[in-house]
Amino acid sequence: MSAVRKEGVSSRRFAPTNSASSVVPSSEVPADSRFHNSVVPRRASLMQEPVLVLNATYEPINVTAVRRAMVLLLKGVAQAEELHVSEVHSAAHSHKVPSVIRLLAYRHIPQQSRALSRKNILLRDRNTCQFCGRVFPSSELTLDHVVPRSRGGRSSWENLVACCYRCNNSKGDRTPEEAGFK
Repeated sequence: MSAVRKEGVSSRRFAPTNSASSVVPSSEVPADSRFHNSVVPRRASLMQEPVLVLNATYEPINVTAVRRAMVLLLKGVAQAEELHVSEVHSAAHSHKVPSVIRLLAYRHIPQQSRALSRKNILLRDRNTCQFCGRVFPSSELTLDHVVPRSRGGRSSWENLVACCYRCNNSKGDRTPEEAGFK
């Protein structure tokens, strides 16, 4: 009897299933296929699609998965602002999948600051010299203080820019206006 039970379990485990992950999307089904005009089940990854989460004041907070967004909607914590064309079905209900949700109560999100570093300045400026406008590899760029340190310029996000060596040497210990830069 245990052999029959094992056979039944293994045959269920390896039997072909009609799960959503084994079905070919309708856009990939050939026109002459017997599945052409049939309803094709949704992909299993639908619940992992991104959903934008807005604060009660419509400020973007985060991007989460459809699964988490649906939980927030069903708990009454959030409201759908934009809906996706897809639906999620249960035994008794059908719900449109949200693409943007808004929290109903305001949540204070602390301001996240980025570390002031050479790498982050170069990322902000997209490896572009802020004086001549040319793009360089990061190894050919340096940081320049717009207001020179000798004149009280601080090392801050507002005063540091990416700059090529040529422009940095020609600017020297002057402001961009004094050096003739735009």
